[in-house]
Amino acid sequence: MPFSRNRTQFVAVSALVGAMLIWSVSGIAIKHALAVLPPFTMIVLRFVPSVLLMLVIGLVRRKHSLFCLQRMEWKDLPLFLIAGFCQPFLYYLLETFTYDALNSPTIAETLLSTSPLLSPLFAAVLLRERVTKYNIVGILVSTCGVFALSLAGSSDFSIGNYWGILLAFAAVSAAVIDSIMMRKAPLKYSSLSFVFYTQLISLLFFLPIWFLREGPEALKALDWSQATAFGSELNTALICVSYLTVFASVTAFILFCFALRKVGVTQANAFNNIRPAFTALWMFLFFGEHLPVAKWIGIGLIIFGLFVCQKKEKIADY
Repeated sequence: MPFSRNRTQFVAVSALVGAMLIWSVSGIAIKHALAVLPPFTMIVLRFVPSVLLMLVIGLVRRKHSLFCLQRMEWKDLPLFLIAGFCQPFLYYLLETFTYDALNSPTIAETLLSTSPLLSPLFAAVLLRERVTKYNIVGILVSTCGVFALSLAGSSDFSIGNYWGILLAFAAVSAAVIDSIMMRKAPLKYSSLSFVFYTQLISLLFFLPIWFLREGPEALKALDWSQATAFGSELNTALICVSYLTVFASVTAFILFCFALRKVGVTQANAFNNIRPAFTALWMFLFFGEHLPVAKWIGIGLIIFGLFVCQKKEKIADY
């Protein structure tokens, strides 16, 4: 029924917008957290509580389809291993190396936001997902908006190590493959179940690296007496990690997984383009960052492109 389809579309789009709103603040939170915490220590402090939180929610809400936690069957383990390895584990590592290899953070951010461009190709090849002309045009328009938003007013366009470009596209590919696994996951697994198992597997990949590079000594080196002192650097960092745990790692991932299963990989990943726009608006509203006309044009192109991408192609009846 048209009403049912429209309602499903509205709910999915609302979930995607909610996820992007949450993730658009993640970069700001990560920046503040990394000012105090070593990178892998921050990741462990973020994902250990998120996995435990989802475990508790899943055990308490056993009868709620979105938040119940099903037992994973061994035959589905390869799917979860691929998803957990790709994101957040591989994506986070490649993202870090990308920023290190490229001279300009602006160039790095722009390249790392190109997942909507790769999604139609991956979805068509691996899922046989139908990609319409509206999807393609909308994604291209929206991506032009991302470039305008990211590059406007930037003066440093030097590349640095050209391997950084390959690393950026490898990171984006990992993120897209993770979304492919979300789509391929059997519907018997709730959104919370998928996110729980993939983040648990990612954490198991992260822990050995944490022990080798930083380890418990990184936690002992922190001045924990400042943890409850409001306004201290450690207190601010822990608040940011708490935000990343509850909202970015749990709420946003569950919303994104739920919506992707409704609208498909291409349309869901197209919404990643709106994250830089939300971030720019947060910086404008709360940090007083100046937004030149070119950035406002970029935001407008992103929003317009998303509307085009969601447009349904009319199929003639014969």
